[in-house]
Amino acid sequence: MSQRIALVIGGTSGVGLATARMLRERGARVHIVGRGKERLDELAVSDPDLVGHRADAADGDAMRSVVESVGRVDWLVVAASGGEGMGPVAELDLEVLRRAFDSKFWVHLTAIKAALPHLAPDGSITLISAISARNDMPGTAGLAAVNGAIESMVKPLAAELAPIRVNAVSPGLIDTAWWSGMPEDARREWFASVSRALPVRHVATAEEVAEAVAFAATNANVTGTVLETDGGARLVTLA
Repeated sequence: MSQRIALVIGGTSGVGLATARMLRERGARVHIVGRGKERLDELAVSDPDLVGHRADAADGDAMRSVVESVGRVDWLVVAASGGEGMGPVAELDLEVLRRAFDSKFWVHLTAIKAALPHLAPDGSITLISAISARNDMPGTAGLAAVNGAIESMVKPLAAELAPIRVNAVSPGLIDTAWWSGMPEDARREWFASVSRALPVRHVATAEEVAEAVAFAATNANVTGTVLETDGGARLVTLA
């Protein structure tokens, strides 16, 4: 079998980067897409085996250009993440929520459409949603709408695109740069509180979630599935 080709959208940090590294360790030729030149330059030094592409994943033309330069894609992973959409619905700015859909849901759909002509017949598409799609935490209705929209595509796409496999991974709280906007002391206090409530008693690392993403991407018998990797957050109340 020829070397597998992986394309990770949002692969320059967090879960995306951890997934790219894991797929590389499994022998794949891994291409990563990110918007920031500085970050891509850093990874060209630290991870020279990862092939970097600078592009805005929301730009359909740019994504088509990237995929065409890659050629065949066996494993497409869409790990793009937005930072907006949280807050009580009475106070939620609808323009902010529209931006949240633009930066995550529409990015996922744009990446799928751009990659489809180049996906191997036995390839896979793995999307990243979040536990907010099915949780009941107050203040997350906007996030639930964005991530629920992503998850709602999984089953019909798995049936429509077969034998290409389509799955999603639904993480809970992850210790990544997504939280960098929170003061360090407040973040540590919040993480400690959540850890006490979670059945697994710790906040996930990017690598733990990436293991689930790599599994969904590479296991030939998994399709139409939303794989929960939330540390049991759906089983408890996180205040």
